[in-house]
Amino acid sequence: MSYLSDEERLKKNHIIMMRHPETALYGSVMLMGESEVREGIPTAYTDGENKRYGKEFMAKLSDEEARAVVLHENLHVALLHIHRHKDLMKEDHVLANVSMDIVVNNIIDNIKGKHQAQPLCKLPDSAILDHAFDGWSVREIYNELKKQNPQRKKKCSGGGGGGGNGGGSGGTNPDDGDENNSSGQGEVININGKQVTVQDSDEHDMSGAEGKDVKELKEYEEKVGRALREGGMLAGRLGANIPREISQSLEIPINWKDEFRDFVSNNVRGKDELTWRRFNRNLLANDIYAPSEDTETLTEVCVAIDTSGSIGTEELGSFAYQLQVICDVCKPDTVRILWWDTEVHGEQVFAGDSPNIKDILKPLGGGGTMVSCVSDYLKDKKYTPDCLVVFTDGYVEETPRWETGVDTLWLVTENRRFKPPKGKLVKFNK
Repeated sequence: MSYLSDEERLKKNHIIMMRHPETALYGSVMLMGESEVREGIPTAYTDGENKRYGKEFMAKLSDEEARAVVLHENLHVALLHIHRHKDLMKEDHVLANVSMDIVVNNIIDNIKGKHQAQPLCKLPDSAILDHAFDGWSVREIYNELKKQNPQRKKKCSGGGGGGGNGGGSGGTNPDDGDENNSSGQGEVININGKQVTVQDSDEHDMSGAEGKDVKELKEYEEKVGRALREGGMLAGRLGANIPREISQSLEIPINWKDEFRDFVSNNVRGKDELTWRRFNRNLLANDIYAPSEDTETLTEVCVAIDTSGSIGTEELGSFAYQLQVICDVCKPDTVRILWWDTEVHGEQVFAGDSPNIKDILKPLGGGGTMVSCVSDYLKDKKYTPDCLVVFTDGYVEETPRWETGVDTLWLVTENRRFKPPKGKLVKFNK
């Protein structure tokens, strides 16, 4: 009977997952940094690139459970958890740790064939997961857990190190052997009505994220992105589906300001028509006779702003500034602002060349949110603007009634799962 060393067992499980359709996506991520088994580590941890596994902890696990732990750490890397959520770890390391773990554990538990006699991966019994959070981001889960646990005191770590004794505290690096840092181990939190004890959690070493400047962080994210795309090509050939959380992390960030400007510009300028009543003066000097643009058509931009409460002064100010810039460039004849929550409470109409749009805006409303009222209002008033911009948090009724044919751009501040009934969706980032 042959026995594998810790390193050989780890390498074997890496190879198995690299060849499997459901986990081939993460093959190049597994090759990033160092992966090793060490003594003195209570569970496992990653600094965002390197992965460390506790010798005694891994020895207690079956191969299926060991693969789940390895995949768990590599998913933290693939989803850029360590670098993207430093602020959450400093605010409340326990809730941040649990939020990150729920995201990756749900992905692992959703792997096809997990309930077969010999599954690819099997989460240890102590793993925290809740499929009510499937598709949620770390920050969405974190904010929800904060609401469900109002009694928790803020636990801010003083440093930028690792997870401590298995709890992901964001305190000191696990390799330092500090026995006294606050790990959050054994704490009880409420998750969707269930009392859950935080134990046997993996560690999150924040030291890899500290001290990096913007350029270094960008290079790191590009490195992870390349690794996922390489794995994605193999996963695609094997016929595997890419989890929604991974596909979202691979999305190229869109600058909402550029999208906003281009949307309005294309719609307003699209109203210009060519006329042969007068020639294009710029081309006449070269004996080229071409029609000029007829700009006599009146243009109107309609902006519907959600006043349900979640769009604050900062967001509205940033939006109003960009609206001013757009009006200065595109010069629509009219700008119509609709203030709405469950109904349209009022409107403001002003010339597109107004120099102080930010000061003119006077929000009305502040109740619930039903975006169908915007479509109904346009229909009832028989308004036909050249384009419509809906600025909202995205938390609206499940199936909005949307009967307007006006070209619509949706700028959404919060609900990343929102799908517009018609038009183009752009995520608003401050």
